[in-house]
Amino acid sequence: MNARFKARLKNREKLIGTLITLPAPELSEIAAGAGFDWLFLDMEHGQLDAAGVQRIAQALGDLCPCLVRLPANDEMWVKKILDIGVAGLIFPHLNTAEEAEALVHWCRYAPQGTRSVGISRAHGYGRRFDEYLSKANADTTLVAQIEHIDAVRNIDWILEVPGIDAAFIGPYDLSASMGKPGRVADPDVREAVALVRNACAKRNLPAGIFARDADTASRALSEGFTFVAAGMDVTLYSGAAASVVDKLRASSGH
Repeated sequence: MNARFKARLKNREKLIGTLITLPAPELSEIAAGAGFDWLFLDMEHGQLDAAGVQRIAQALGDLCPCLVRLPANDEMWVKKILDIGVAGLIFPHLNTAEEAEALVHWCRYAPQGTRSVGISRAHGYGRRFDEYLSKANADTTLVAQIEHIDAVRNIDWILEVPGIDAAFIGPYDLSASMGKPGRVADPDVREAVALVRNACAKRNLPAGIFARDADTASRALSEGFTFVAAGMDVTLYSGAAASVVDKLRASSGH
């Protein structure tokens, strides 16, 4: 499944995902059953730890590929999460080519890198050890999250790092780094977003972005982004819950 997802991503198919922030495998099963192409498991801002990520991966099996945003760009987190067997990693706050090179190196088994070798879920707890090691470097998806104006300024160098498969924009943190927190529609912020999207297009690399809702995600896809994360588990549930309450109160006159 990981190889197929990476192929679809690199072919710049339009892939629709959503953020999962809660350690509830059932929510991820529901999202996969709804038809999302991929899930963004958020260890940075969400409540997920490594055990929570593994429980979600176990629940989903081959239903839906998961990309995990690390809580920090640290070698320990790289090996711990890749050992779970997810489709790939999203590196938060990646601002320079040097950072990207180090991260790719940690994600690759020798001789391409220095990824630690251990017995883990990724290869069936040893049953598919040789098979996994022979394919992991090629099949694992590595995504640079661009969410600071420094990363935008360095985007050409970041995208030239071998092993970086895509860029994913965090528009809210990006706007904050520009002194305009939350103003993602500001012309300067949109210009920065366009610079990243165009840099990806020039290299035929996928460009992704977080979108707060379906309308925003649809607009991003029409603008040339090829993978989006539309909303997140908590906002989808809270929005649906509020809609039910509002309709019932309106119909009952309360």
